[in-house]
Amino acid sequence: MLRPAPRAKRRNRRGRETAAAYALLAPSLVGVLGFLLAPVLIVLALSLFDWKLLSTPEFIGLANYRKLFADSGVWHSLLVTLYYVLICVPGTTILSLLLALLVDRKLRGMKYFRALLVIPWMATPVTLGLVWSWIFDPGRGALNQFLGLFGIHGPAWLSSPVLAMPSVAAVHIWQFAGYNMLFFLAGLQNIPRSLREASSLDGASPVAHFFTITLPLLRPTMLFVLITNVIGSFQAFDTIFVMTEGGPGDSTEVTTYLIYDEAFKKFDFGYASTISVLLFAVVLIATISQFVYFERRTTYEVSA
Repeated sequence: MLRPAPRAKRRNRRGRETAAAYALLAPSLVGVLGFLLAPVLIVLALSLFDWKLLSTPEFIGLANYRKLFADSGVWHSLLVTLYYVLICVPGTTILSLLLALLVDRKLRGMKYFRALLVIPWMATPVTLGLVWSWIFDPGRGALNQFLGLFGIHGPAWLSSPVLAMPSVAAVHIWQFAGYNMLFFLAGLQNIPRSLREASSLDGASPVAHFFTITLPLLRPTMLFVLITNVIGSFQAFDTIFVMTEGGPGDSTEVTTYLIYDEAFKKFDFGYASTISVLLFAVVLIATISQFVYFERRTTYEVSA
């Protein structure tokens, strides 16, 4: 017959287990506090100072925020960023879903095709920006040379205020479509085969099957892809910097480029931090809105 351990022993054992749990969690906690929470708090604090890098920071309260609300350049950059997000997020999501439906088929050599689609995501944004700058070059670029074969005179893609942003966004979509395809592929392969077979037996067309079964069951994956895409698109900087430097004019001057301009060209770190806080708030609102929208429309588990 087992006797209950003495209370002191149980307390000591519970204490050792708690200490072991905290020890295992410590690296992750340090990472979250040091690399996520601390930078946010530092930027929030800097937004209350007038700091020109080489001068001593001077506390000015909400003066940077008053300047922010009166700065038309900031709101213009935010509109440019929203335009970029509205192109990139639907484009990347739809293309990655179509690619996932394509590579989900059991065809010969498909695994090599999947690997090929992910390669653009593995390349550095600066390298991609340089390569695509050459492709979009109006004189010697590969794209206009190709169009010339059909007698089409290609435009100046990156020098046109109308075409510059769609051109840069196309590079973003091309780079991340393969990466997001992997998530949709995992979601597709998680859908029970029995549902597909039942749908076929009921005589549902492939289109009806997709909209009534596949797409609703992909909502958890869709939510993840949308959130990561929205955050990534709001934070886009490297490729835009290399390809257009915010131009022509200010047609591709997204908010991250404006933050770079204030911090590293004008050395106004206080005001750059204030714009960063605004961008953080916009991204946070966009993320929460997506969570709220998908919360009651998502099925997280399917019984086989």
